[in-house]
Amino acid sequence: MRAEEIRQAINRLELAEKLLLVEDVWDSIALGNSELPLPEWQKRELDKRYESYRAGEQVLHDWKAVHENLRNNFK
Repeated sequence: MRAEEIRQAINRLELAEKLLLVEDVWDSIALGNSELPLPEWQKRELDKRYESYRAGEQVLHDWKAVHENLRNNFK
């Protein structure tokens, strides 16, 4: 089935059917998540940041404080 045919079939579905389809698609993506490629540059950056964290060079912020700060700044 081609992409356009899939889109047309989706457009004919009821909302509840579309939501179930989205759930099924998301589940299939999650199952293959371990197969997602990680570019070498991204791996190096993550390794660098982790080492910086382990060496105590990172300033960490509580996610609740970050969230509150963002909400206050963008009201």
